[in-house]
Amino acid sequence: MFEATRRDGVCRLVRPETRWLSTGYAGGESRADAAFNVTVPEGWPETDLDAYVERRLSAAGFDERGPTLLTGVGQEHARRARFGPVEVVATAGVSNPAELPIGDDPSDWGDASPASPAAAGDDREDRDDPVGTVNVFVGTTRSLEPGALPNLVAVAAEAKAATLLAHCGAPGTTTDAVVAACDPAGDPVTFSGSATEVGNAARVCVRDAVRASLDSRYDAEPIPRGVGEARYGVVADDRATVSPI
Repeated sequence: MFEATRRDGVCRLVRPETRWLSTGYAGGESRADAAFNVTVPEGWPETDLDAYVERRLSAAGFDERGPTLLTGVGQEHARRARFGPVEVVATAGVSNPAELPIGDDPSDWGDASPASPAAAGDDREDRDDPVGTVNVFVGTTRSLEPGALPNLVAVAAEAKAATLLAHCGAPGTTTDAVVAACDPAGDPVTFSGSATEVGNAARVCVRDAVRASLDSRYDAEPIPRGVGEARYGVVADDRATVSPI
């Protein structure tokens, strides 16, 4: 699916005239020849993200422009997985897990909340290192119908959540993003759910790429198990009001 090039902290994924759908900054649907995953440095102070992305892509010598995700994880930890008509490229770091307690007893939920010092996952002030992020690029050589491309984002997010729950006890981090892609010239496909060829392959590839990236990133240190062991993170420990319709 993708021709991948990694240079100067930027990973470029090329496939001409690709349809993209990004959940990241300046996301949405687009057509472009490439997408990018950019590693931000320690103490990253940027607020003008458009200008920052432009500088980084230009400095890396890339002329194309397209959907771009940002991460604190080095691109040397990027991993690619291929199965059937799908390919996934992922970078995974979990220094800022986002937990969602499910049990009925709030005492089992831990003591972190969005207001606690350990939960400053979205506050860049006083941070001396970039937070982790799980960025997933999932592409298929099929041409997906308008509803099937956003559904591929959902399938990839589910697979990412299942993988992270098994490895770090949280379904994601505070800054995760997914980019889904398809080839407009490929064989047409109406659905991309988990029981379809595309959906099944996406689940397999997301799981294996995220696991491999985690193994690379945490080769010399343990993977944080939830907010209690991580430097940053949040716990959704509030309760909603639920009523019959």
